[in-house]
Amino acid sequence: MPIHATGPFDVKLAPQTDDKVGDPTVGRMSIDKQFHGDLEATSKGQMLTAMTETKGSAGYVAIERVTGTLHTPGGVRSGSFALQHFGTLTRGTPQLNVTVVPDSGTGQLVGLTGKMTINIADGKHSYDFEYTLPDAP
Repeated sequence: MPIHATGPFDVKLAPQTDDKVGDPTVGRMSIDKQFHGDLEATSKGQMLTAMTETKGSAGYVAIERVTGTLHTPGGVRSGSFALQHFGTLTRGTPQLNVTVVPDSGTGQLVGLTGKMTINIADGKHSYDFEYTLPDAP
């Protein structure tokens, strides 16, 4: 049965430039996050974006490595895992899928599966992480 972890997070995105990529509608950014709440962790990653001429329409893909602790019903577990993002914005309407990369869990998070919902309200970010995790050995 899936378990939910929730809490706020802080995120910093920094544009990365590459003069060899000649298309200004394609961008690249670094991701730095600090998760709080049930997931006490940091993450680092990379994001690719595509902008369009239509206001409010864009797309992005990203991969981030999350490292820290996850508060589970059975206790606190430590390790890392990777998240894969696939997002689109169609004239202001967002659609986002964020899932755990299969078999990316390390340490006490080996076998972790799940998906994360990201919420933004009044400029503040929070997450709802629905996951499953095998019993500790």
